Amino acid sequence: MTVAVVVLLGVAAALGLILLTRGERVRAPWGALVLAGLVAAAAVLAWTAGPASHGLAEAAALAAVIAGIVGGGPIATAVLRAADPAQIGVRGGPQDPEILRGGAWIGALERAAIAATLLAGSADGLVVVLAVKGLGRYAELRAPAAAERFIIGTLASALWAAGCVGVALLLRG
Repeated sequence: MTVAVVVLLGVAAALGLILLTRGERVRAPWGALVLAGLVAAAAVLAWTAGPASHGLAEAAALAAVIAGIVGGGPIATAVLRAADPAQIGVRGGPQDPEILRGGAWIGALERAAIAATLLAGSADGLVVVLAVKGLGRYAELRAPAAAERFIIGTLASALWAAGCVGVALLLRG
């Protein structure tokens, strides 16, 4: 059963990479649902499987980190689309990728740092990662749409990375 967890995380990583290569504007929203389903299925299997061998636990950790990094962009994009105020006539909301340019690269680095701190067992590291990100964007966050995009994107991205790594941590026992 633990092999199935590694396979599901690997498939999530591969799909996340495929979705990541597509532009944010043309990325299909169903991809995020499939990613979430794969990681949820892996979590259920990991929870019921119990501790894995050292090799499988390390393979799961690697697959989880990769899935967390590359899958976070499509997940954050889908969440931002779901929070789209344009559907009620507001323009320039958090769905606009022109707001907070460079967020994709910053998000990938953020997810890598979150994965590393969780695997190292450092809760303090999470605080530092999120504080540095907030301080780095502080000047841009005065605009309401930018602040909303920052909060929604950061939370979706961080929760995704934590969820992926959490699956691997379940296998460590």
